[in-house]
Formats: sequence, structure tokens, C-alpha cells
Amino acid sequence: MNALRNKVQLIGNVGNDPEIRNLEGGKKVASLTIATKDSYKNDKGEKVEQTEWHRVVAWGKTAEIIERFVTKGKEIAIEGKLTHRSYDDKNGEKKYITEVLVNDLLLLGNK
Repeated sequence: MNALRNKVQLIGNVGNDPEIRNLEGGKKVASLTIATKDSYKNDKGEKVEQTEWHRVVAWGKTAEIIERFVTKGKEIAIEGKLTHRSYDDKNGEKKYITEVLVNDLLLLGNK
């Protein structure tokens, strides 16, 4: 059961062109958002679609693959884990972020 702890799998469309940063020592990090859609029928029997946005971060070789092949609108599948971090913004207010740290990436679709 340890393999099932903190595991996230998402299939969705990339919401923006990935932001690629080169860090000291040549390491890369990619940041992007993925939209997933779900639908259900409400009390009136009408179909309701709901879109969720997920922040995604990838490091190293995975970031390099994202840099080369992933653009806005591309359908991808990712597997990773949820991470949480906080920072102080320019006004000194503490902000909290939840992200998916990618372990595995699969390129889907033709976009």
C-alpha cells in the first residue's frame, strides 16, 4: 500500500505554454497548468460541465521533454504527487500553493 500514498494521475489539456526556467548547474524546471473536465446531471436532468485547473511542476529530463513537445492546448497524462508550499508576496502576505510534482508524463492527442 505504500506505493499508493500521495499519488495523483491526471489527463487533461495544457492551459498555457509551459514556463521553463534554467537553474544554476543546468537543471531545468517546467511550470504549467492542466485543465480537467468532468460532467454530471443536475436535479433538472441538465448536463453540467465542470473544469478544474491544476498547477503542475516538472524537473530535469521531464522538464526538457515538456519544453520540446508541450504547448497550450496539448492533451497530456501525468502521474506525480501533491506538494504544498508557501511564500510571502510583495505585500508581505503569506500565499499557499498546491502543485502536482510530475514523476511520469505521457503525450496524448494531436494538438
